[in-house]
Order: sequence, then structure tokens, then C-alpha cells
Amino acid sequence: MRKTDKKIDNQLREGLTTVCEHALDNYPGFAWITHVVDYMLFPKSLQIICIFDNESLLTQFNQSGDKAVLLTLIQRTLAQYQINLRDINQHVSFDTETACEQQHNGNWALRVNHIAKSRQSKLN
Repeated sequence: MRKTDKKIDNQLREGLTTVCEHALDNYPGFAWITHVVDYMLFPKSLQIICIFDNESLLTQFNQSGDKAVLLTLIQRTLAQYQINLRDINQHVSFDTETACEQQHNGNWALRVNHIAKSRQSKLN
């Protein structure tokens, strides 16, 4: 990883930690947030995944209108680090702990890579 990549990764982690703390305090069932990126294709390759405890809580979140608020928060937070994403919807996905358990036996590394590759193939 190049020095500039490390700087960007630190900024991503710092910004997403801020978003995560807000989400934990404001959205029932929100569990954590992660990201995957190929720095050779940054920022196009950036994929952010917001994890909820279960499908029911994720559905409630989506129906409440909070999804748009969280997406805006992510976009504005990253913009503070000069990470500008034209269409935030192409860079953020939502998932659940229960879906990972059912489909990938709780292996989040495998699941996150699967999600990132799936979303990236849709962009190409």
C-alpha cells in the first residue's frame, strides 16, 4: 500500500467511525460499518457496507426514511476528507448479521468481498 493509500484509508476509517457512532446512537439495530476499496480504482471502487442485527430492523430502518439521512451523513462526512462520491447509492449497501450467518456461516470477510465484487460488477 502506498503512503497516499494509507492516508486515504485512515481518513476513511476515521470518517466511517464517526458515522458508525452516530448510527449506533440513532438507528435501532444498527451494528457496525465497514468498507472495501481497491486504491488503484479509488474512489470508484469504494464500497461501504452498513450492518444491522436482522432483516426486521433493517426493514424498519428503510421504511422510516432514515436511510436517506444516513446516506447523506456518509457523503458529507467523507467530503470533509475530500473524498467525493457522485452517487452515494452506488457506494453504500446494507446487510444483516442474520443474513451472513445463514448464507456465509458468519464469515464476514467472505461476505464483504462477495458484496463488494457483486456491486462492482454492476458498476462496470
